[in-house]
Amino acid sequence: MSLLEVKSISKTYGRGEAAVHALRNASFTVPKGEFVAVVGESGSGKTTLLNMIGALDVPTSGKVFIGGKDIFAMKDKKLTIFRRRNIGFIFQSFNLIPELTVEQNIIFPVLLDYQKPDKNYLEELLTVLNLKERRHHLPSQLSGGQQQRVAIGRALITRPALILADEPTGNLDTQNSHEVIALLKEASREYEQTIVMITHSRSTAQAADRVLQVSDGVLTDFGRCRE
Repeated sequence: MSLLEVKSISKTYGRGEAAVHALRNASFTVPKGEFVAVVGESGSGKTTLLNMIGALDVPTSGKVFIGGKDIFAMKDKKLTIFRRRNIGFIFQSFNLIPELTVEQNIIFPVLLDYQKPDKNYLEELLTVLNLKERRHHLPSQLSGGQQQRVAIGRALITRPALILADEPTGNLDTQNSHEVIALLKEASREYEQTIVMITHSRSTAQAADRVLQVSDGVLTDFGRCRE
């Protein structure tokens, strides 16, 4: 069974002649541990697709299954808990809490769920992300690349079923972009982490296992980049 199943997802804003079809009947599946990139120009519908998968928006029609569960069949409270425990988000703008240290930002999703952080796993993540020497620093004391590594740690700390990355290299220079993509690939390999990343960069997308394209709301699967 696939970890992620997207079935005939459509999203329309407005009605009649003013209707905008942001996404049209998109379907695909992602097995556990696969790293998928979704490419497309600005306004193509790729962010809309990511928002549907992450239950940040509701489709006009269609279904999304994560781990075999129909996420839009859940009531709001149950969906909020499910999303917190099963989906990790990485944003272009990092979205770190400025008053919290690196370590506190990483473990924040665990505390939000009234759980205790796994200290051994936290130490492992800090090591993999090369943040052990920065664990007590605030976001303002970090470079852009370091802030994005904190965001990756925050997404991984709950061991979610799925990670959704929204232009994770959009605010980074070339060197830091390469490092962030390498970390995502390592997370996919080492932790069998399932990742869906949207990007406007085709060169960045080539680092993924498989590439999808969204153009004018229509999704095309270009298949695997490497075996």
